[in-house]
Amino acid sequence: MSSIYFHIPFCKQACHYCNFHFSTQFKNKNQLIGSLLKEMELRKSELKNRIVESIYFGGGTPSVLKINDIQSLIERVKANFSLDENCEITLELNPDDIEDGYLESYKNIGINRLSIGVQSFFNSDLKLINRAHDSKQAINVIEKAKKIFKNFSIDLIYGIPETSLETWAKNIQIALSLSPPHISAYALTIEPKTVLNDWVNKNKIKLLDEESILKQFNYMVNCFEKEGYDHYEISNFGKNNFYSKNNSSYWKGNMYLGIGPSAHSYDGDIRSWNISNNNSYINSIEKNILPIKREKLSKVDKHNEYIMTGLRTIWGVSSSKIYNDFGEKYYLLLKTNAKKHLRLRNLFWDGDTLKASKKARFLVDGIASDLFLINL
Repeated sequence: MSSIYFHIPFCKQACHYCNFHFSTQFKNKNQLIGSLLKEMELRKSELKNRIVESIYFGGGTPSVLKINDIQSLIERVKANFSLDENCEITLELNPDDIEDGYLESYKNIGINRLSIGVQSFFNSDLKLINRAHDSKQAINVIEKAKKIFKNFSIDLIYGIPETSLETWAKNIQIALSLSPPHISAYALTIEPKTVLNDWVNKNKIKLLDEESILKQFNYMVNCFEKEGYDHYEISNFGKNNFYSKNNSSYWKGNMYLGIGPSAHSYDGDIRSWNISNNNSYINSIEKNILPIKREKLSKVDKHNEYIMTGLRTIWGVSSSKIYNDFGEKYYLLLKTNAKKHLRLRNLFWDGDTLKASKKARFLVDGIASDLFLINL
């Protein structure tokens, strides 16, 4: 199985926490769509006749595109690749972009899953992080989506500066009252070259301490699990098996093809990424030249990535897979390196699979790094 990701590099305005590649200038949008279509033609052999189980429109903000732009991209995928009969086709959207009839049109062109960028149901939070929508718009879009789409997700952010546990609890209560089948909730990170980073450096805002963020995380996990959501990845919760096929594909190490400026791809051995510049991307594609940089992953790289992604998920790290894919030395080192965290009850064995305990989930990235190999 494999997946296809489209990076749509346009936004109405810049969120204060975001350092993804995007532009608020839409003047070359039509050229960019043409380049996405052409890049697919240039790379149609890369998935090696694998079945595509998910298509994901991310960014940026895909919902700023016209319906027929998205439709043309879906049709080109169908023309060039073999799709699973239950292929999941997800569109990220912002509540302020949705006009009357849009959701129905999305469904009619083949979108069968939405990822709605809410972030918070409090206008004070939305203003701080410079989102273009307000709480009322977010709730209205979710209510409409429920009537049209069986499968949709909402995004939330915790650890926003100056927020209390009480505020976060109300965010969770509102989210649960809307009964989304999937929720993604991410800790706010302060990225370089963002407005929030500048404000922190100038002492204009005060970040929450790690203990406060941990309390928000644990409160969230307890609430969602109590309501029947599977905590299947550190930042993702699905009800009744409504897991994201796209994200799960990444975590399981499947092949994926990234189309668009800054989009990443992986073929099982090589990780590659397109140039993060719209004009350079367009000019290169027009010349039939792929603006790609590539990195061949070593055996150690693949091992470490498997450890990292595996421990973040409910699927864990299979010691038999380590033995079969990497060899006996890797298998024995995993057993040895895990002992400390087994003793601390951060990790446990579920059969031959190593998993993170509930108390260690928030710190799992650091725990995983203790199991990494540098050289072997």
